[in-house]
Amino acid sequence: MISNWLAAALARRNIHYGWAMVALTFFTALITAGAVGAPGVFIVPLQHEFGWSTAEISSALSIRFILFGLMAPFAAALLNRYGLRNVTLAAQVVVVSALLLSLGMTQVWHLVALWGVVIGLGTGMTALVLGATVATRWFTERRGLVVGVLTASTATGQLVFLPLLAKITDQYGWRVGLSLMCVLLGVSASAVLLIMRDRPSDLGLRPYGDKSSEPLAVAPATHAPIMAAALGTLRDASQSRVFWILFATFFICGASTNGLVQVHLIPMCLDFGIPQVQAASLLAAMGIFDFFGTILSGWLSDRYDNRWLLFWYYGLRGLSLVSLPFTDFSFYGLSLFAMFYGLDWIATVPPTVRLTAQRFGPERANLVFGWIFAGHQLGAGAAAFGAGLSRTLLASYLPAFFVAGALCLIAAVLAISIARQPKPVAATAPA
Repeated sequence: MISNWLAAALARRNIHYGWAMVALTFFTALITAGAVGAPGVFIVPLQHEFGWSTAEISSALSIRFILFGLMAPFAAALLNRYGLRNVTLAAQVVVVSALLLSLGMTQVWHLVALWGVVIGLGTGMTALVLGATVATRWFTERRGLVVGVLTASTATGQLVFLPLLAKITDQYGWRVGLSLMCVLLGVSASAVLLIMRDRPSDLGLRPYGDKSSEPLAVAPATHAPIMAAALGTLRDASQSRVFWILFATFFICGASTNGLVQVHLIPMCLDFGIPQVQAASLLAAMGIFDFFGTILSGWLSDRYDNRWLLFWYYGLRGLSLVSLPFTDFSFYGLSLFAMFYGLDWIATVPPTVRLTAQRFGPERANLVFGWIFAGHQLGAGAAAFGAGLSRTLLASYLPAFFVAGALCLIAAVLAISIARQPKPVAATAPA
């Protein structure tokens, strides 16, 4: 297998294979996230071609966000049961199939079924828990940094492809842009098939930074039913106040990022006379700032109190959203917003993952984080639909941005209310 050859080649250069896993997961998440973020470019072209309202299109995207999140805890169980490579390949096949079928859609229910249900389930099969699983399985040291890098790939991929897709859509139509994403997903699936491995022990390695002298443990066989593993984790975690705080703050995180800005910033800019390509470039700039901001957040989360990091992240994001309408949507005002908001786009993930691992233990961290991430996507779905409804009924997106900003300030207070000292992790129940 190519992975065995690559592992030997990296070992000769004193490079741990975990970094190859990070590079591959980064690339895979980047492409998948680009496909997820693409509908933000297609809202206006779909309206022009089919006459669908913003609320109708937003309803499909809202369903996608919700299913994407609700799949997360089951995705963690799937990854534990069937392995990283098998689940990631299956997810990409599902997404590509739905995108190809959507090239021929003509009715709004086609949009809901394909972009809402099928793509929501397909992308949810990995979601952010893939990066969290890679970080916790392959790394003992620098885990926060790895989570930051892989989280950055997800958010950045949703944004950096948008200017290219917007330009292609303007010149050749939305179907050509969608076809490009299918090709890129095929390349990503091929790389996963050749390189991805489930655990360090598959290659006779220890996790990066593991200095233990104990014999290598054989990867445990997981035969627990998917539903039982996911729902059992929810039952145990729901007894913890920390779980509900992290769930609530991540709900607000999703409502103030993916569901609002990613989906509706381009149409809102069009309302203010800003061309689609320029608006997509604004989102791409956010993605670039987010890349560095999230990696920096991972580095900080290894060194500082994660509760205070979340306090500042949510607080500053709330202020930026509330201030957006006062920029007059000028070039300089929007550029400042893109820089300020972009640095904080999804910087909340590394501290949230680390708090989850601290409070619930590394073995259950991906399952518990899966449920917390479900809250993130429920928030994204609520904001995607709510902002679209605001535009349809009130002819303005601005009320949705004010509400999201106020919620972020509430999340900042909730984050700092988490007790400073973690309690001991029990074997079968959360702290």
